[in-house]
Amino acid sequence: MVGFIWGQLRGRAGRSVALLVGVLVATTGFVVLTGATTTSRLAVTGAVERNTRAAYDILVRPKGARTPLEAERGLVRPNYLSGTYGGITTAQYDQVRAVAGVDVAAPIAMLGYSTTSIEMPLDVTEAVDPALDRQLVRIDREFLAERGLSHAPAQPTYVYVTTHPLTYPVIGDEYYPDAVRYTDGRTYDTDDCGLLPRETLPGGRTAPICDLQVEQGNAMQDLSERQLWKVEAFRMLPGGRFLPSTVRSTAEPDKPVPPASRLTVTVRLTVPLLLAAVDPAAEQRLVGLGDAVVAGRPLATTDTTVVTKVGGGLSSRTLPVLATSRPFLDGAIRATYTRSPLDRSIAGVPPRELAARLRGAPATPAGGTERDALSAYRSQLDAGLGPRTCCHGQLQIVVQPGQAAYDQSPDRTLRVRPTPADPAVYGDSQDLVTLPRPWLSEDTGYRPLTQLRLGRGAQDARQWKAVGLFDPEKLTGFSDLGRVPLETYEPPRAAGADDRSRAALSGRPLEPSGNPAGYLSAPPLLLTNLASLPGLLSAGSSPQRTAPISAIRVRVAGVDGYRERAAERVRLIAERIATTTGLDVDITLGSSPAPQTVDLPAGAFGRPDLRLTEKWSALGVASVITRAVDRKSAVLFALVLVVCALFLGNAVTAAVRDRRAELAVLACLGWPARRIGALVLGEVAALGLVAGLLAVGLAVPLGHALGIGVDWGRALLAVPVALLLALVAGLAPALRAARAHPAAALRPPVAGALRARRTRTVAGMAVVNLARVPGRTALGAAALAIGVAALTVVGAVSFAFRGAVVGSLLGDTVSLSVRGADTLAAVATVLLGAAAVADVVYLDVRDRATELATLLATGWSDGALARLIGYQALFLGGLGALTGAGLGLGGAAWLVGDVPAALVAVAAVVAAAGVLVTCLAALVPTGLLRRLPTARLLAEE
Repeated sequence: MVGFIWGQLRGRAGRSVALLVGVLVATTGFVVLTGATTTSRLAVTGAVERNTRAAYDILVRPKGARTPLEAERGLVRPNYLSGTYGGITTAQYDQVRAVAGVDVAAPIAMLGYSTTSIEMPLDVTEAVDPALDRQLVRIDREFLAERGLSHAPAQPTYVYVTTHPLTYPVIGDEYYPDAVRYTDGRTYDTDDCGLLPRETLPGGRTAPICDLQVEQGNAMQDLSERQLWKVEAFRMLPGGRFLPSTVRSTAEPDKPVPPASRLTVTVRLTVPLLLAAVDPAAEQRLVGLGDAVVAGRPLATTDTTVVTKVGGGLSSRTLPVLATSRPFLDGAIRATYTRSPLDRSIAGVPPRELAARLRGAPATPAGGTERDALSAYRSQLDAGLGPRTCCHGQLQIVVQPGQAAYDQSPDRTLRVRPTPADPAVYGDSQDLVTLPRPWLSEDTGYRPLTQLRLGRGAQDARQWKAVGLFDPEKLTGFSDLGRVPLETYEPPRAAGADDRSRAALSGRPLEPSGNPAGYLSAPPLLLTNLASLPGLLSAGSSPQRTAPISAIRVRVAGVDGYRERAAERVRLIAERIATTTGLDVDITLGSSPAPQTVDLPAGAFGRPDLRLTEKWSALGVASVITRAVDRKSAVLFALVLVVCALFLGNAVTAAVRDRRAELAVLACLGWPARRIGALVLGEVAALGLVAGLLAVGLAVPLGHALGIGVDWGRALLAVPVALLLALVAGLAPALRAARAHPAAALRPPVAGALRARRTRTVAGMAVVNLARVPGRTALGAAALAIGVAALTVVGAVSFAFRGAVVGSLLGDTVSLSVRGADTLAAVATVLLGAAAVADVVYLDVRDRATELATLLATGWSDGALARLIGYQALFLGGLGALTGAGLGLGGAAWLVGDVPAALVAVAAVVAAAGVLVTCLAALVPTGLLRRLPTARLLAEE
């Protein structure tokens, strides 16, 4: 039998080589492509492990803290903590710390926004005319925010420049001084013009330089900083030097004020900073807060609110804080200067008359400048003032913004709901407020504001003072992909999502404007010790007095990245925390930023509607990715295996069909059915064994060339795989050959039409021809369908990693890292399917050679026959491609859980590509038409 098999293989060398090449290509492709799926999974696993080392693994929040969007989509907004104020007691915090396996439990208590001021010096030297005896420089201010899109004019500031002497007030140590002593030795009662310099007029009489802010008669807390008027006085000395109107200290009342070569006026911008309380030791272990201190000292666990008795029943409470060196503010002031000469002094002019005179004075343009809040804040720090003098603010009132609300569009875009502005939350006449309201308090809001009153008027003044400065960018860093917006100190930024929005923002992202009611909320930039809260919250009835903590961030011991074992450990500890405390517990291990499209309605100060892309947090991304990759690998493995088996089955079937007459003769000579079947299987097994041995030598270098990990252990699998595939592919043809009747050689290779029907077109004849060989047609269509389905699934998975499955930056990176290997596997299956279709067309040409020769003899042209074969390939390819596209969409729905419109487009493109490849593959059998021996075939017939 062995010798007979060898003789058959040698006698039909061309057919044997063709079958050997088919088995070799299928086996080598199978080994390499399964290596590609393994490489793909390893790449995904490595990417997930590298990029999911976040600051903490579990987030504990008050019961009911999850928003509807979070519950529906598994997403959390950036800086989610800015809208959560208390809800967790210190006893519950102790319970979390006591859970076995908890390495770090870091509490944070959000308090709200406290206002401070940023000094913004304006140099107006060039606006002064040294030839004038008296002159007035008017500074027209315009406040800017949100990349300059929000802008609002403010009341002007006036600089009065005179050549006459000025006397300066000396402020005493009394809390409320009843009188002011000036440097000329005289004492004046405070009058409507305030504590301002006095000009010595001709004749020796002195008069105060009146202040327009006081003329309005409003308390500071009733004013926006846009409404403030100000008059500053300078004496111009010979030589172009200026004597500033500096208030002198009681410590050195007789020390002369040094003249300056530049005339600088300081305007102030009221800036809200978010205040939070932390445990300094836990925060150090979690993010290295103490290591990020750049000036002063870190927070100490012993820092508490300092109470100072002022006298007269008054007290002052000072909260020690660690202040930011980077305020993350997008704000600026644009100043325009004009100069007006004055024919007489404005000193002593009543405020109402002064206001009218200043407004009506003729003006000459004298330049201008623009200062941004960020550089002014940093300059204030770099001036060497130190944290004790540069960083302080008031705490009588803190403003607490709530969560933004959204309306969802059918395309899943979120539209923010505006809320009415409420400037009253910044205090009223009963509050001891020393700073005006931020100008943006009048802008359109997107978060509801509430007021937390910490002090009790003038009897209980409260403020904060920095003991040190910390740089948020020096906190323990994490991967860009793993740095989810859940990170406490991450500044939110939102890029334009369409061309119009990107153009409006000048290609830069939108950043927090400093408005507590604004959409983007800055992270906590003032940090105090959690132990300070009892003294700070002693007044009032805030629920934070009994449950001050807003969230607890938990790091689990022994977890340094996402792995299946680590994920299970974190899950068990999260369950224990939830059971013990009754709080909302979320697993943040394996989370990643997830871009969301947000429509932001226009603001009241000129900013237009914007469409933004904002990085939210997708929880549990790592587990979703690994599950999707495992399912994808299993799908690709199965598809490669099935396509290889179909390809080989088609080739073996063709070989058996080609030997029908020979096998019928052997049956006539008395060969039993078992021996005929064994002959076919033996030939196929021999070719499979040789192909497997050759595949061992080809798989390793081919995998290396393609960047796919195929080791020798995997390559040796080619031998049993090739043998098994050959036997499986040859089993059905062998059984069919064994059951064949000796007279089968006389039967036509194609079935007759089920129903006589006249066809009038070449396309119709092609359809009839395909119907005459239903098994062969189904085999070719199935092979192509599986290839198209594989490519559709890979395209769907790639799309899903960017949007539907995960919708995160980590998912997009995983997609980019594995797309080459997946595409290689899928494209190879499509090519194998196209080769199977081409083989079907080739067999059809051979089996119907006599019919085709007859058509040529009756006048058909070569072009007409080529169109006939081309239509068969087109219809066969279309059947397989459409079936495969449908199967691919089904597989995508299984993997993704949904069938977005974009996936339908992917399937359509893949199906069209499958049809095109099939038509190109059919060109080879179509070329055989020109080599048909028409005369010999007709003679044999």
